This record gives sequence, C-alpha cells and structure tokens, in this order.
Amino acid sequence: MRLFFRLKHHFFGAFRELFVHHHGSLEFRAKVFALIIAANEDSSVENYILVKEIASRIYKDDEQRANLLMLTTKEKVKKVKDNNGLDIDTLIASIQKNLKVIPRYAKKIEINELQKFLSLTYDEDTLSYQKNILEFLQTLKEDTLKTKKDEISLEEKV
Repeated sequence: MRLFFRLKHHFFGAFRELFVHHHGSLEFRAKVFALIIAANEDSSVENYILVKEIASRIYKDDEQRANLLMLTTKEKVKKVKDNNGLDIDTLIASIQKNLKVIPRYAKKIEINELQKFLSLTYDEDTLSYQKNILEFLQTLKEDTLKTKKDEISLEEKV
C-alpha cells in the first residue's frame, strides 16, 4: 500500500497540472501552508499532520486531494529548506502574484487554520516571525478582497 502511494505521488508530482482538478488552487494553498511552516527552521512531522487534518476538512470527501495538498506542501517546504530555488521571499512574491491574477484565491487564506501552526513553534523569535507572516497574510487577504471585490464576484459567476 505504501509503495503504491509513493509511486502514485511521484506520478502525480510529475504530471500534476494535467491530472489534478483545480491544480492552481491546490498549489496556492500549498504555498500558503509552506510559507508558515518553512518560517520555522525546526518544523517537524506534526506540521504535516496538521496540514493533512486541515486539508481533510477543506476537501471533505476527497482523501486523495487532502494527501496531495499535504505532499505538495511538504515538497515546497523541502525546496525552501534545501535552498533549491525557493525561499520565503520567493513564496511571498508568488502568493502575491497569484492573488493579482486570481483574486478569489484570497478566500483560501484561512488565518484561523494557519494560527494552529503557531502551537508547534517553541522558539520565541520564530514564533514572532510566524506571527508577522500571519499578519501579512491577513492584510493581503483583506486588501485583495476589498480592492478586487467586483472582479471576484465576476469570477465566481463564471
């Protein structure tokens, strides 16, 4: 079973854009989760368990999609930690760019869910950094929803 899961994950990882419904939405959520997790240098497996729990609530009856969100988040965090073409600033810029192109994604920034990651942080400086990131995301969400309200309404009607 575990081998099948890994093979399927690698296959979907390579062809995610083709086989995953609403790939962009899932990627956006993964970036947001990765941003808060990667800010903690001492992140642990509990972070990914929490992502899976949140994803299971978001994608109620779709365990595969919940797993895919968790794995995509894990990939992004690994890229940041390995300094493999992704860092915190790049993630922030990518999230901002996504919101300019698809403003309705702002609704996918769930601050209440993201705050749960703070309980997994024990270093005061890291905790402060994560709180600043959450504050930034909250402001970004509010500004996007306010300034792009008409555009979001039109997107949702389509």
